[in-house]
Amino acid sequence: MEFKVGKKVTMETTKKNTKKKEKHENLKEKRSDELKKKKLSKKLQKKPKEKKVRSSLQKIKLIDDDEEAEKLSQNSDYYSEEEETSGDELHVKGDGVSPSSTVVARKRGDANTSGGDNDDNDSFHSAEESDSSEDEVAPRNTIGEVPLEFYKDEEHIGYDVIGRKIKKKDRKDKLDAFLANVDDKKSWRRFIDEYNDEEVELTKKETKMINRILKGKTPHADVNPYEPYVDWFVWEGKGHPLSNAPEPKRRFIPSKSEAKKIKKYVRAFREGRITFDKPKEKEKVYLLWGDDSSSSGKTRGLSYIPPPKAKLPGHEEAYNPSLEYIPTQEEINSYQLMYEEDRPTFIPTRYTSLRSVPAYANFLKELFARCLDLYLCPRVIKKRVNIDPESLKKKLPDPKDLRPYPTTCYIEYKGHSGAVVTISTDSSGQWIASGSTDGTVRVWEVATGRCVRVWEIGSSIRQVAWNPSPDLPILALSVDQDVLILDTGLGSEEEQGKIKDLLHMQKSTISDESSDAAIVSWLSDDKLGGLRLKHSKTVTSIEWHRKGDYLSTVIPADILISSFVLLISFC
Repeated sequence: MEFKVGKKVTMETTKKNTKKKEKHENLKEKRSDELKKKKLSKKLQKKPKEKKVRSSLQKIKLIDDDEEAEKLSQNSDYYSEEEETSGDELHVKGDGVSPSSTVVARKRGDANTSGGDNDDNDSFHSAEESDSSEDEVAPRNTIGEVPLEFYKDEEHIGYDVIGRKIKKKDRKDKLDAFLANVDDKKSWRRFIDEYNDEEVELTKKETKMINRILKGKTPHADVNPYEPYVDWFVWEGKGHPLSNAPEPKRRFIPSKSEAKKIKKYVRAFREGRITFDKPKEKEKVYLLWGDDSSSSGKTRGLSYIPPPKAKLPGHEEAYNPSLEYIPTQEEINSYQLMYEEDRPTFIPTRYTSLRSVPAYANFLKELFARCLDLYLCPRVIKKRVNIDPESLKKKLPDPKDLRPYPTTCYIEYKGHSGAVVTISTDSSGQWIASGSTDGTVRVWEVATGRCVRVWEIGSSIRQVAWNPSPDLPILALSVDQDVLILDTGLGSEEEQGKIKDLLHMQKSTISDESSDAAIVSWLSDDKLGGLRLKHSKTVTSIEWHRKGDYLSTVIPADILISSFVLLISFC
């Protein structure tokens, strides 16, 4: 007898159906005899091996009786490895049996009985012609997405299509499950479908698929994830993309709708219609079984303050102090004239040895006074103020707040060999004069840094002052006891003529009315081309009048003396 897996069932004529019945009955009788023999052999064996019996019963059984099918389904498995791999119905071939004479074996514990030949043929046809697979069968339970927790205390788990209650099945305990795992190698494939309350077993194909997924592979081995890419578009000879529409103008213009929303929120904030949630205060947690007030609150005003320490004896209380600590008789008599509160209680005396020192007469009195002070006088803790030394420093403004200020060197005037001690700018701002300790005075052009004029005075320059009048470009400078007025030669021809007439004056002397001695002598300096005003002492400072007609000088002496030089203005 040979078993083969087939996918198609062909219908024969009614004549062949009768032959099928006869063959079918013969096969059934043979199969029943074999089962009886196996049962007897099982009883005779002292230690029956359930695995061998079950493997023998796992072969395909041709059954027509529902009761016998249920009994055998409880004791053995009805499907073999060939059925798991194929998942299709089985056909039986034999002598005189056509390929169309088939009998369907029960799978997964479901009874498939036939009431007659026509019913069997109809069921075969309906099963083969159906496009649905076993995985796509509609669930038996129709409760939808209702959680199964709602049926936890009920005797059923839901309702079927007709509306009948689906009662809960008895589950195996842990001992039965353990024995099933030991006896049956395929028990690890079975799991409970809690939604339909059924036991489902995975096939070999499904287990292979799960193993491939766990290894990170594709579920089916036939699928190649690295197939060559097929470009469905033609790019050769195309100069533009599929969509070459220009960008709309709205993408470059601010959104008006967003501006309206922002204005709406700003007005709501200003009017107070939209307020921000204030941070919630943390709730204070109190001890349920504790006191009404904490221990720290109770002892806050009763904190321990140590008593002041007694004054330690000094050198004057020694038994043989030095002579400087021993008072004279006059000082002792003056002590008697003092008030008792201010009178010293101990008078230092000298003794030759420590044995000759008598007992202190005021010891008990002073001890009693100290005890009274400790008992009656209040104690106060002096709070020390912890001051950060950095807070005493003057806070300087941030350099960012002082801008604009020069941060880079724009131009540099080089030419002096000594330190530059004084500078002055003319009224137009075009020229600048500088004096240095090397004894030279230089005139520079502000914009270019070009040196226009140099005077070698020979002594250190104290101060340089430019005449504020734009019509008289002259320079005054103080050198030791002299004040020099120099012609810069920077004005026009008319201005230069006025300056020459002004500076080339006759020698004269300016004297004080109250004294015959000359204070300032006015001399012409042909070497420098200007005037020299000699003073009696060193001139420390000079200053022009805002109109440029007067010049004042300051001399450091017992009496400040100011000399005024009158310059005749030709304007």
